[in-house]
Amino acid sequence: MDVDIPEVLAEMRACFAEYKRALTGNDVAVLQRLFRRDPRTLRYGPAENLLGWDAIAAFRAGRSPVGLERSLENTVITTYGRDFATANTEFLRAGRRGRQSQTWSASRTTAGASSPRM
Repeated sequence: MDVDIPEVLAEMRACFAEYKRALTGNDVAVLQRLFRRDPRTLRYGPAENLLGWDAIAAFRAGRSPVGLERSLENTVITTYGRDFATANTEFLRAGRRGRQSQTWSASRTTAGASSPRM
């Protein structure tokens, strides 16, 4: 298996940056698009464990847009082949440190184009 194919890694870095912009800007539509629409999709937060895309979407729609800005440190994105990646980072928000772990996979259209999703 090829690890960190340059063009795949570049695509995943762009997706991760898009997620960060959507998260801190409270762009619910983009966040919902980036999460795989599946009952097995998980989001473990500091005060909630959300199981399934519907629960995550409801959380995002009801979340306050205030105080979402944060800085990132020690971000590591690794791709495995062309269809799988992990992204891990530490973040600082309002003086508190947290961690974020994501697993991404590519969804293929009938035309063969890929669309990464968490």
